[in-house]
Amino acid sequence: MKLRHLLVLTLLLPLMAFADNTGPDIDAVGNVIDDFHDAAAHGDKERYFSHLTDDAVYLGTDEWERWPKYPDFDDYVDGRFKDGSGWDYRSVDRIIRLNDRQDVAWFDEVLYSETNGRIRGTGVLTRQSGQWKLQHYAMSFLIFNENWDEVIELTKRTKVLKENGQLPKPTVD
Repeated sequence: MKLRHLLVLTLLLPLMAFADNTGPDIDAVGNVIDDFHDAAAHGDKERYFSHLTDDAVYLGTDEWERWPKYPDFDDYVDGRFKDGSGWDYRSVDRIIRLNDRQDVAWFDEVLYSETNGRIRGTGVLTRQSGQWKLQHYAMSFLIFNENWDEVIELTKRTKVLKENGQLPKPTVD
């Protein structure tokens, strides 16, 4: 009898692990993230911002890029979306998880951009009044481990140039 239970558990465990990343809430979260990216590609600020909580934070790829939704990210997006386009990132791989209460989701994804190649996005969504909203989003460049030393050296050189005023200060479009 114990062997039968062990066999059943062995067969069910992989299905239970797979079920962790499926279901209507997972699909709803994925749809929000997809529409968030699509709104950016089309420069649709209203739709883009509708996916963010009021206290959302967007972390860009530069060390100074920590954008609270208001006023910083709002101003930045105004400049980037003014001509009806923003940035175009498409998810090629995504993992979503939910907490036990099903009101917080976190994810990581690999994105692809024609101009920038592969990038990683990570974030947290919360369910607010029945809707999933992004509360935190972070973007980072993917670097092959084989390129790590070169990237570190480049970053050190750039930091020195910035500190010596030899590079222009970042601007918001």
